[in-house]
Amino acid sequence: MTTKRKPPTLQQKKDEVNRKAIMWIGVSLVVLILLIIILFIVAGN
Repeated sequence: MTTKRKPPTLQQKKDEVNRKAIMWIGVSLVVLILLIIILFIVAGN
C-alpha cells in the first residue's frame, strides 16, 4: 500500500515563502532606517 494523499511539498513551499517574506521585510526595514539616518545627517549639516 502506498500513501498517495500526502503532499509535504506544499507545506515546504509555504514555509519558504514565509521565510522570504520575513527576509524582505527585514531588508526593507533596514533600508528605511538607513535612509532616515542619512536624512538626519544631511539635515544636521
